[in-house]
Amino acid sequence: MNLKQVYVSVLMFGVAGLLLFMYLQAWIDEQHAESEEHFKQQISNQDIKFYYTAEPKRAPKMLITSQRLDRSSRVLTETVSSQADANPFLGIAASLTPELSEEQQKIKLLLKQFKQVNLSPAMRPLNKSFIKDDRWKATDEVQEKRRAFLYNFCKKYIKESRPLIHLMRMVSRIYVEDKHKLLYCEVPKAGCSNWKRVLIVLNGLAKSTYNITHDTVHYGKHLKKLDSYDLKGIHMRLKTYTKVIFVRDPMERLVSAFRDKFEHPNSYYHPVFGKSIIKKYRHNADGEPLTTGSGVQFKEFIQYLLDSHRPIGMDIHWEQISKLCHPCIINYDFIGKFETLEEDANYFLRLIGAPEDLTFPNFKDRHSTDERTNSEVVRQYLAEIPATERQLTYDFYSLDYLMFNYSAPYVEP
Repeated sequence: MNLKQVYVSVLMFGVAGLLLFMYLQAWIDEQHAESEEHFKQQISNQDIKFYYTAEPKRAPKMLITSQRLDRSSRVLTETVSSQADANPFLGIAASLTPELSEEQQKIKLLLKQFKQVNLSPAMRPLNKSFIKDDRWKATDEVQEKRRAFLYNFCKKYIKESRPLIHLMRMVSRIYVEDKHKLLYCEVPKAGCSNWKRVLIVLNGLAKSTYNITHDTVHYGKHLKKLDSYDLKGIHMRLKTYTKVIFVRDPMERLVSAFRDKFEHPNSYYHPVFGKSIIKKYRHNADGEPLTTGSGVQFKEFIQYLLDSHRPIGMDIHWEQISKLCHPCIINYDFIGKFETLEEDANYFLRLIGAPEDLTFPNFKDRHSTDERTNSEVVRQYLAEIPATERQLTYDFYSLDYLMFNYSAPYVEP
């Protein structure tokens, strides 16, 4: 094969890849729109009760009822109408040139194998070979209940014949630590800054989490994400690495994000989000707020969140966890909660055989003098908005509440 033939073959492969990507993107978007309503109908017909397995809290005076789930218009789902639709490559395989067929077969095989990463017939047991005593017995019991709860929820309410959500998008929030074979899905406002510090130490890039600045954590290029690998590398890691996610009560996470981004000076969120929010939702807005975007009120932020025609898109700090980490597609081995962050994180570090002197940091490196966002702080913020908007905000995060067995939030009479 001469140089010209090699050039033509490479060019044709690139064109075919581009067409394949465009076809996949259009197909996924279409399937996602169709499946959203299907899941809402499926889950709203079920009698879902909120309860705690081993993590009791003070009983609320009045709960937002799960029977009102059907009011939500933003629930995530990953269902598909038929298994025959799940292979978007069948319709374009014939259009590929003979020179590309062998490579295309390899891609199809990898994607077929990747589907096996989805909900497996049984939960993979945690490797507890590094645990030598009963110190973590109670924590382990809670962990097993969380894993079982999420697995059974997904098995019951999420159809197994799901479409292959855009692969790179699905794993774009997952950080990789190869030495300890660890995959961590980042959930902002659920301890992610300190988790990144831990990953940097595990990677051997720093000796202590206490010497790593906020800017190094969030703006440095020290950690690799799963979407930086090729298909084979992604598939291998999802199949063999320990996958961990840390979550938080959705309302606490939402209020924490608002306080962090809008109640303190911020050179990005004020001009980008703040200006758009004030311009659309504040009557007779003028002067400095319109110019700088500072001073967004919580009720205005909630209006933006619930608006199907937002003036600016979503952000990972208040995006649903179900859309960030896809917990009914990626079968996470460990589910930590912000409410028991240090205990869960330190147990997980022992599970993966991390150095004994490495413990999860408990400091807050931004706005350290502020009161931490807790249930009482959340109650104060929710009191600023009408009961109908409180219900709609719950609806927005209803799938996160259900998946991770959080109790519905308080509603004042």
